[in-house]
Amino acid sequence: MPACVRGWFNPEVTWKAAPTGKRGWQPRYSDAAIQACLTIKVLFGLPLRQATGFVESLLKLIHLDWEVPDFSTLCRRQKTLSVCIPYRGSTGPLHLSNR
Repeated sequence: MPACVRGWFNPEVTWKAAPTGKRGWQPRYSDAAIQACLTIKVLFGLPLRQATGFVESLLKLIHLDWEVPDFSTLCRRQKTLSVCIPYRGSTGPLHLSNR
């Protein structure tokens, strides 16, 4: 399982947000960090507070010393996060049997 989790939490991904250059509140976490937490929430059908704890456990399991976005941050940012899910069209029929 750790090998699969490492793909989701890649050390090369920017977890902390870059400064926006604007005045006022600055985001602490990148959109990728928020999206990763929300993906775990949806994928495993967890309430948001449990998802944050689960992500924290996963990060410890794969030895990444990253802070996990808190409940309030996730609630606020999920409303404005624009998610880009890549789509790759098929060139032929999809075969699901293993024959």
